[in-house]
Amino acid sequence: MIIEDEAGIADDVNLYSMATIKIGRRAVISQGAHLCAGTHDYEDPAFRLYAEPIVVEAEAWVCADAFVGPGVKVGEGAVVGARSVALKDVPEWMVCVGNPCKPVKKRVLRN
Repeated sequence: MIIEDEAGIADDVNLYSMATIKIGRRAVISQGAHLCAGTHDYEDPAFRLYAEPIVVEAEAWVCADAFVGPGVKVGEGAVVGARSVALKDVPEWMVCVGNPCKPVKKRVLRN
């Protein structure tokens, strides 16, 4: 587990770190979010477990009750909307929502 300066992790977050989970500087993981770095190979008769790292880059926000799966990178400044399911990389500075999580607009910070 790597948690950089000023990152915020709320109550009831599940960081299931079977592989490394990195939370970047000033990133926020909101209440009830689930970052799961492990899964099973459902095509394997032995149903083997495997793990892949998760990276949440600086200033990204994983909103309430969202799920981020194994091997996913949440790009810098990206937003994974509430209750969204991110099973593929989330592009930087984009607001992404849904199941599966898809970009809907650019994230632009006000001055």
